[in-house]
Amino acid sequence: MENNVFEQMAKRYDTEERMELAKVIVNEVRPALRNSKSKSLLDYGSGTGLISLELSDLVDSILLVDSSKQMLDVAKAKISRKGMTNLNVLCSDFTQETPERKADIVLMSLVLLHIPDTKKILQELFNILNSGGKLIIIDFDKNDKINHPKVHNGFSHEELRKGLSEIGFKSIEIKTFYHGKRIFMNQDASMFISSSLK
Repeated sequence: MENNVFEQMAKRYDTEERMELAKVIVNEVRPALRNSKSKSLLDYGSGTGLISLELSDLVDSILLVDSSKQMLDVAKAKISRKGMTNLNVLCSDFTQETPERKADIVLMSLVLLHIPDTKKILQELFNILNSGGKLIIIDFDKNDKINHPKVHNGFSHEELRKGLSEIGFKSIEIKTFYHGKRIFMNQDASMFISSSLK
C-alpha cells in the first residue's frame, strides 16, 4: 500500500463526511462487541482512530495499527487529549511483516479495499487472532461504477465468505447495513459488516 497518499492526507483526514460515516460504522460495530470487556481489540488500518476511539469503553485494550505514521500521530494526539489509557498505536504493514501480536478481536474498517492481496492479509489476521477470536470487517459491497487501479471496487458477500472459509474462519455472517450517497469514490454505495470466528 502506498503510504505517501495517506501520509499527505493525515492532517486533513477527519473531514465532516468521514466523521459522519465513522459514526454509522461505530453504531453498527458496537453491538458486535457486547460482552467484550475483558478482550483485546486490534484495529488494523486504524487511520486517525475515528472508529476505535469510540469503542474503547467496550474492550479491555485497543491497539491501533496503521502503516502511516502521520495518521497514527493524529490518533496519538487524540488519545492523549482525551486521557485514554487503554489504547496504544503501532506503525506496521502486515502485508510486509506481521509482528508477534495476539488479539481477541480484529477490526478492519474500510481497509480491505486498499489491500491488493486480500487473501494474504486475511491469513495474517487469522494468525494474529487468539483461538475463538473474532474478525470484524466493514467494507463496501461490490460496485461496478467504481474503477480504480489501486482500489478494489468492493466485495461480493459470496466471494468474501469463500475467502474467509478457505483460510479457516467459521460462523461467517455478512450483511449489508448502510446505503449512502457518494460515499465510495463519489459514487452512491452500500457497506456491509462481516463477522467471523477463528
